[in-house]
Amino acid sequence: MTEPPAFDRRMLEALVCPLTQTRLDYDAGRQELVSQAAGLAFPIRNGIPVMLADEARTLD
Repeated sequence: MTEPPAFDRRMLEALVCPLTQTRLDYDAGRQELVSQAAGLAFPIRNGIPVMLADEARTLD
C-alpha cells in the first residue's frame, strides 16, 4: 500500500479560508486544513486541498 502524496506546507502561505479569507492551520494527522474562524476543516486528498465548503467537516 502506498502513502498518499504529501501536502506541500509552503501552500499554506498562499491559501486562505474561502469563506472568511483568514489563515488556515494544517492538521497533519487528519490531513486537513482547519479554519478556526469558519469552524470548518477542509480535506486534503492525494496531496491536494479541497477548498469547497460542501466538502468541509464542521469542527466540534
